Amino acid sequence: MKCTILHESKGRIRLHINNKKRMTIKEADVLSYYLNGIENVHQATVYERTCDIVVLYNDDKNAVLAALKNYNGQDEELIKQVPENTGRELNRMYQDKLVNMILFKAARSIFLPAPIIAAYTAVKSVKYIWKGIKCLFNKKLEVEVLDAVSIGVSIARLDFSTAGSVMFLLGIGELLEEWTRKKSIDDLARCMSLNVDRVWLKKDDTEVLVPVTQVRPGDLIVVHTGNLIPLDGKVVEGEASVNQASLTGESIAVMKSNGAYVYAGTVVEEGECVICVESQQGSSRYDNIVSMIENSEKLKSATESRAINLADKLVPYSLGGTALTYLITRNATKALSILMVDFSCALKLSMPLAVLSAMRECGTYKITVKGGKYLEAVAKADTIVFDKTGTLTYASPTVAEVIPFGGMDRDEVLKVAACLEEHYPHSMANAVVKEAAKEHINHEEMHSQVEYVVAHGISSIIEGKKTIIGSKHFVFEDEHATVPEGEEYKFENLPEQYSHLYLAIGGVLAGVVCISDPLREEAAAVLTSLKKLGIKKTVMMTGDNERTAAAIAKQVGVDMYYAEVLPEDKANFVESEKAEGRTVIMIGDGINDSPALSAADVGIAISDGAAIAREIADITVGADNLFELVMLKMIANGLQKRINSNYRFVIGFNSMLIALGVAGILPPATSALLHNVSTLGISVKSMTNLVG
Repeated sequence: MKCTILHESKGRIRLHINNKKRMTIKEADVLSYYLNGIENVHQATVYERTCDIVVLYNDDKNAVLAALKNYNGQDEELIKQVPENTGRELNRMYQDKLVNMILFKAARSIFLPAPIIAAYTAVKSVKYIWKGIKCLFNKKLEVEVLDAVSIGVSIARLDFSTAGSVMFLLGIGELLEEWTRKKSIDDLARCMSLNVDRVWLKKDDTEVLVPVTQVRPGDLIVVHTGNLIPLDGKVVEGEASVNQASLTGESIAVMKSNGAYVYAGTVVEEGECVICVESQQGSSRYDNIVSMIENSEKLKSATESRAINLADKLVPYSLGGTALTYLITRNATKALSILMVDFSCALKLSMPLAVLSAMRECGTYKITVKGGKYLEAVAKADTIVFDKTGTLTYASPTVAEVIPFGGMDRDEVLKVAACLEEHYPHSMANAVVKEAAKEHINHEEMHSQVEYVVAHGISSIIEGKKTIIGSKHFVFEDEHATVPEGEEYKFENLPEQYSHLYLAIGGVLAGVVCISDPLREEAAAVLTSLKKLGIKKTVMMTGDNERTAAAIAKQVGVDMYYAEVLPEDKANFVESEKAEGRTVIMIGDGINDSPALSAADVGIAISDGAAIAREIADITVGADNLFELVMLKMIANGLQKRINSNYRFVIGFNSMLIALGVAGILPPATSALLHNVSTLGISVKSMTNLVG
């Protein structure tokens, strides 16, 4: 691709694509995806109308220019990777609508004679008046009634200018609200959309890990416990309990067996199943999520709901005030001044926009919030509970040591461990699989069906012997495995600075995999920042041993910690804290964290953790930096401050306009103008970022 440099400064460059007047939305999306995928690029923006590109880069401009030179917009593999829904088309559509609305208003005012403008205004008013009448027919006194009466009275007084201005401002407000709401929903849905790179494809009684793009209708895929179902299809083998909350909003899992239909994006809570794929990867997941969000009450925080209810409750008072003013003053102008000013518009418009904009702002920091009420809960939260592994520690632990027992070879221990763990969606399991790959240890399927024991481990049959891997509690207390005779001393002196995975074959310990799980560098600073933002109690809960837990707790600075806990212990602790009147945040990444995530006022999952944890959680944060939690708390606190500020402004400013109107200082048209301008102003302000 040939480009001309229009402007450049340190870390920023603006270019124009040569020999091209305009780009299609798809072309712009592909180029934007390509540029933002370059390691050296911080952010790239493509303007499809002007064919300009703005690139913010870290240090090497030549790398950016070289990437542009080598760009091939016809690369099919690149095109396949581009998300189907990027939001660009939505933005263009509403930009065009807004510009056209303003230009049409200006053209009417300049070129059309007054009688035609009056006739146009009268015809257009029918829509608003009819809405008010329908509202009355339904025995409701809502803001539509006020709009209808104010427009109707203006028309009756032949004040077409005021009626036209009111309808224009109402139209602009409706368009901005619709645009912001749809964009926020669009951004949120894209964050929540299915993101599965590879799936287990069943071929000749074996499972092969392949890219999801290679799967075709009719292929058989295997989905294990804790994993997302990546594609629509029918169950042909096995039985699984499937969580369909992402599609139906129903949190109770549904049993799926032979012949049952399953949907992309749902999660297997227990069991495993073989699915015959009926449709390739597409937009169905995204569309379903959009539908769920649009119809979900989760979007409404308690504050937002109170604002909407208050707005409706104030309508009768506005009508009563208008009637009373007329009866006392016999002055229609003064009465109309009250009618032209209501509290409903500003409250109903600004509050939802503030919530949705905050949710959208969270998305820019790799934070996915599933509903406005969860931001409100985060703002109120005073207690936060952390899982350790993959949360306070890095999500990518490594194998530090493999200790064989019972005459087993080290490589054989790692081979068997990797063979079992590759099916398990957890960071420690991933560490074992990566270590085997790093050492070029081949661990092809050599076991029967894998059985998951949540929060404990994995069980299978290898060469006719029961093989288990997992926690000490699972291997020795639940499964009653024994330490080989004469190796008790080695067992008792395992390196305690590491987390341990115990492998037993035929009831005898075969090896221990030591996992190095270092603390996140930013963890201590994050907890300090959260306390400054209103968190009073910090807790760490882990299934790891007491010594490791104590060391991590001391380093990170939590108020208290619990070691060797089970999933139900985490959930019970959360419930006990809530019973004491605390608002609790739970943060985790694994299947074992799911009960606690569900029990908490706000469940927060790490993005690269188990799919079931992300599905159950109310909020998902990126895995690369825990400071996203601080950002989330700052946005949530800022949202509550903004909502309270909006309340004070709406009540104060509109009360002033009513007083000035009743006093005869402001005519109705001016009151209407100031009221609508203030409504738009506070709405636009509500759409601005809360942080930075």
